[in-house]
Amino acid sequence: MIDKKLARFLVIVAVAMILALSMLGRNWWCPLGDPLPWSLDVWSRHNSQHLFDAYSLTHIQHGIGIVLVLGLISKGQFSFPVRARVTAVIEAVWEFLENTPFIINRYREATISLDYYGDSIANSFSDYLMCLLGLFVTNRLGWKRGLVLFVILEGVCLFWMRDSLLLNIVMLLAPNDFIREWQSQ
Repeated sequence: MIDKKLARFLVIVAVAMILALSMLGRNWWCPLGDPLPWSLDVWSRHNSQHLFDAYSLTHIQHGIGIVLVLGLISKGQFSFPVRARVTAVIEAVWEFLENTPFIINRYREATISLDYYGDSIANSFSDYLMCLLGLFVTNRLGWKRGLVLFVILEGVCLFWMRDSLLLNIVMLLAPNDFIREWQSQ
């Protein structure tokens, strides 16, 4: 379990992220009005507008990946509360940046997400929680099993939606026509 001090910090980070997204003018929920908590079609205008979508898996990977990188940097010396705080802040900052016009346009120019217009606030909050889930699971399983879970999730995403966390990073940083063509088939 986490202590009250850490829980309070995680809630404060989430509230700050939600307020920042609100100031960016993000929708709270899917503007199409669909009440379902999920949308699993990555080619739909509902993608990134509900609590859960196919990319929720990649946000679990965010949590796993951040924990693994922190472990490498600190040689395992960071306590769980420190790893949790750093992970929460990194994910909240990413959720904010991901919803800025610059990143939204970058996704639309460089990836298969041609109809991406940013996340709803509900989706960003869920992404934050999914990242924390990745953190907690990796803390429980240990880094080796966490790495295995990361690889499994990467494979599931590639098979399911022809996209993944690692492909997303590659396409944002160095778009590749071969990958884009494969993804759009």
